[in-house]
Amino acid sequence: MSDRFQYKYRIPSARLNDWDYRRDGFYFITICTKGRQCDFGKIVDGKMELSGAGVLADVLWHEIKNHISTVELGEFVVMPNHIHGILKLTNAVLDSDSGSGSVETLHATSLQSMSTSLQTPPSLVQPVVKNVQMAVISPKKGSVSVIVRSYKSAVSRHARRLGFELEWQERFHDHIIRGKEEYQHIAEYIVQNPAKWEEDKFYSE
Repeated sequence: MSDRFQYKYRIPSARLNDWDYRRDGFYFITICTKGRQCDFGKIVDGKMELSGAGVLADVLWHEIKNHISTVELGEFVVMPNHIHGILKLTNAVLDSDSGSGSVETLHATSLQSMSTSLQTPPSLVQPVVKNVQMAVISPKKGSVSVIVRSYKSAVSRHARRLGFELEWQERFHDHIIRGKEEYQHIAEYIVQNPAKWEEDKFYSE
């Protein structure tokens, strides 16, 4: 596998502004531990030996499909300080607000206009405007962000309960997979990750 492929999908990508992350599709997800601490175990002879936290990260990822009916799971691996996985969203039902956000933005704008035209005290209108704006930018139910957040929360909760060391990095990496060839490249990369740990960008002893 070329170096170009090896590093292309390891760059943090911001969420696309014009993409609804509840849409049908394949999503390549990477989540790291805070400070890239090796909380999930270690690589021995090219194979991953899971710690207690690593077992939780593995088991609870595979539980995702049992809690969210619109999700199927592709290739997945737990590494010492991160996880890689492919999420497939299928038959995702989008709400009426699944567009670009212009409708919601207009709603907020109209509330501000109403405040001026009706001489309504700004202190009464601004909290409503803020709530509408927050609803627009907040992750929607069934979206990739919500799925990842729920997964991280579940792993952290059980790790604390069992006394395992674990702290997640706040953000996560995502890549929308486009096409069968790209899927195959990424799937192979995930499967081969443990054997190539010392070449890995996230390598840490």
